[in-house]
Amino acid sequence: MLAVRLDADLENRLTIMAKRSGRTKSDFVRRAIEDRIEEMECIALLEQAMRDPDYGQTRPFDEVVRELGLDH
Repeated sequence: MLAVRLDADLENRLTIMAKRSGRTKSDFVRRAIEDRIEEMECIALLEQAMRDPDYGQTRPFDEVVRELGLDH
C-alpha cells in the first residue's frame, strides 16, 4: 500500500480523467509508474556510473589471474 499526496490541480486532473475513462485514479497512477519506472531505473544507474565509473563492472576471475601474472 502506498499513499501519495498530490497538489489540488493534479488531483483534479486525475479525477477528471478517471471519470471520463471509467477507470479508477489508482489505475492511472499505477500505469504512470509502470510507464516511467524503467526509465527512472536507467537514469539512476547512469548517475551511479557517473559518480563511480567502475560501478557494476566485473571481470572473470581467470582473466584477472592472467593479467596479474599469477597463472604460471
